Amino acid sequence: MNSRFDNLFRIFFAFTDLGFLCVLHLVLLLNFSFLTNSANISHVVFFIMNNIFWLISSYLTEVYINDKILNFKKFARRTSRAFILYLLFLLIYLYFSRFSFNAQYLVISFGSFLAYLIVSRILFLQISRYIAKKKLALNKVIILGNNAFAKDLAVKLKKANHSLTILGCFSEKARTENDDNFTYLGTLEDSMQYAVANQVTEIYCTLSPEVYPDIYDIAQYAENLCMRFRFVPDLHYFVDREVHVDYVNNIPVLSLRSEPLEDFGVKVKKRVFDIVFSSLVALFLLSWLVPLIALLIKLDSKGPVFFLQERSGLNNKPFKCIKFRSLKINDEANSKQVTRGDKRITKLGKFLRKSSIDELPQFFNVLKGDMSVVGPRPHMLKHTEEYSSIIMKYMIRHYQKPGVTGYAQVNGFRGEIKTEDQLIKRIEYDVWYIENWSIWLDLKIIIKTIIVTLKGDENAF
Repeated sequence: MNSRFDNLFRIFFAFTDLGFLCVLHLVLLLNFSFLTNSANISHVVFFIMNNIFWLISSYLTEVYINDKILNFKKFARRTSRAFILYLLFLLIYLYFSRFSFNAQYLVISFGSFLAYLIVSRILFLQISRYIAKKKLALNKVIILGNNAFAKDLAVKLKKANHSLTILGCFSEKARTENDDNFTYLGTLEDSMQYAVANQVTEIYCTLSPEVYPDIYDIAQYAENLCMRFRFVPDLHYFVDREVHVDYVNNIPVLSLRSEPLEDFGVKVKKRVFDIVFSSLVALFLLSWLVPLIALLIKLDSKGPVFFLQERSGLNNKPFKCIKFRSLKINDEANSKQVTRGDKRITKLGKFLRKSSIDELPQFFNVLKGDMSVVGPRPHMLKHTEEYSSIIMKYMIRHYQKPGVTGYAQVNGFRGEIKTEDQLIKRIEYDVWYIENWSIWLDLKIIIKTIIVTLKGDENAF
């Protein structure tokens, strides 16, 4: 589908999803006439909260604020994530509201909305396939290029967007041979004539204006015929990896990586999540666990309850990381890494470290703003200095706040670092997290952390 149809579907689903929720609850309220006045009011409030929670969930998972191309798999995946978040919000609301809701009402409302989401998305898939099959909304594309990069672009465009029809590719030498992906069109002039004759909607140009100075005139000519003209620079000579493009007063700036958390709005989203999640942990877990662990630590060994250690934080600025003390008082606490069978570990400390309970006070660091719930794990200042001299990309992990848990940790790279390969792999996971952050990724890491902790992590000691 072309962009006009993409936007139409986005608007359609944004209104119909919310509209279905409204109609569903209005119908339920009218049919559950046996509800008392007080119960009816609570169900009306529940109906309002349903709409609010769905709007929040769909915003956080970007169901409607999608990529330029409305891809069904992404759309379905994000819808699933939105429904899980929506359900989670409602369950928390039901727990805290303490209203006596009708069980049948709840089951019907949840079940009906889930059924609607499944049916509407399947219907969307069928309509998309029909439109593609009938070629009702296809973007007809040609590629102007004369090297392997142009051919590679054609293959990748087709793979990324099945609504594109790659009609042909310009080659300096006039050729008639066909390819599975496109047809060679001959000269540049032949290509433009072909574009006009076949009502092409988009032209991708990989040609360098320095070599083909007339390309700007051709671009203007194409746009006058309502053909979208797109320049695709070949950057392989300069950078051998994916780059992120930004603009400073219309000047394109290439970055080596995309960082979602550079955006202020995204930072706010993550910070709100951190505060809400950490507040719940502090209220329901730490409020009673801290006094209990504090007592046990005092009975087990001499020394303070908490161990405060300077660690590398955001932009490599040091901060005081809080932990339950699990070691005997020693002079090497800030310089020597804890190893398996370390004699400095107390009897209670073995349990605290194995169960990861010693890390829980770091949620106070999150509330303070020094850490995030999920992020690269903070290292001691001494280790940051050592590792940064070994691994070139090491300092990239300090682009974001350190986390109580992290992507590397749930993938088996936690605890003691014995080899350079272990360090490299941990950095790779940390950098990948920074470049691919999302609220859903944070939730997946949190859930996986809980599962790994309950099963027992062999790297926890």
